[in-house]
Amino acid sequence: MKHPDFFRAALLAVAIAGLAACAKQDATGGPVAAASATAFPLPVLGAAPEWKLKDVNGAVVSSEQFKGKVLGVDFWATWCGPCRMEIPGYVELQNKYGKDGFVMVGVSMDQEGPAVVKSFVEKYAVPYQMVMNDDAVTAAFGPIDAIPTTFLIDREGKVRDRKVGAEATADYEKKIASLLN
Repeated sequence: MKHPDFFRAALLAVAIAGLAACAKQDATGGPVAAASATAFPLPVLGAAPEWKLKDVNGAVVSSEQFKGKVLGVDFWATWCGPCRMEIPGYVELQNKYGKDGFVMVGVSMDQEGPAVVKSFVEKYAVPYQMVMNDDAVTAAFGPIDAIPTTFLIDREGKVRDRKVGAEATADYEKKIASLLN
């Protein structure tokens, strides 16, 4: 059953919303310029916690090693579909922005231990650092209620973004670029 009045009303609402957006003005009465998609400030969410974790080979990796870098810290697991979908994008971003000071670190939540993560890293040629989580680090970052949960930390050690769930690589790239500039 069709409801033409409903569809007309919906189209009218969309048109009015579109006109309202076009009609925005600044203090002088002139039109407001549209903000650049890459020129947005990320809020400071607080200081990033310090941490020490073991990588898949048993070597200790610490947050100290990444001071002065823009750091992505991704809590993930090999069995998590959305986590696995994001990793190729993180590989791309690490390769593209590593020379500019971006570092990605994967924090595996896998209970099976480092062997399963090491196998995953080798199979999919993940070039960035992978470490094994512990409860103290999870607590330090705050509750990790779902994975993937990814934190973006600026060069001064401040958390600037916390995302839960997968995000398009192009959208995440904008956040990274804003902190590298």
